[in-house]
Amino acid sequence: MILYHGSNVVVPKPRLLKQNRFLDFGFGFYTTSNKMQAAAFADKVYKRRREGGKVVSIYELNEQTAFTECSLLRFDAPNEAWLDFVSENRSGNYKGKEYDLVYGPVANDDVYTTFTLYSVGALTKEQTLEALKIKKLYNQLVLTSEKALGYLKFVGTVPEGDL
Repeated sequence: MILYHGSNVVVPKPRLLKQNRFLDFGFGFYTTSNKMQAAAFADKVYKRRREGGKVVSIYELNEQTAFTECSLLRFDAPNEAWLDFVSENRSGNYKGKEYDLVYGPVANDDVYTTFTLYSVGALTKEQTLEALKIKKLYNQLVLTSEKALGYLKFVGTVPEGDL
């Protein structure tokens, strides 16, 4: 599996850094198999930090081995379990089991409004899931442990002209 990570710097040796905000799948190193999604995130990080550049690092991960040898939470669609998990993480209230890897749809900026309406009670769970069905959701794989990071192999960066 080829994975991408968008940032303002090259990340040849990913590390687990404490984040200053609550994210979809909690604490970890976020990657995606969608190069354009990673490029959009790199652009956002570069504009926010105003240093470095728009950089997308590329990694290989032996999915069969990593998914077998690591604890994995996998969401194949934005279903009720996914919505609950993301909502609990984004609010900082997740108290469930910890996993080495979490894989599933990303609640990106395109679905932010829907998530906000759900979190303030303006949409029911059913309405939210129905609204998400019409959105194009990309995936993300979050590596949440040193064990999981050990399966990730840095292979380079996407040339700036391809971003």
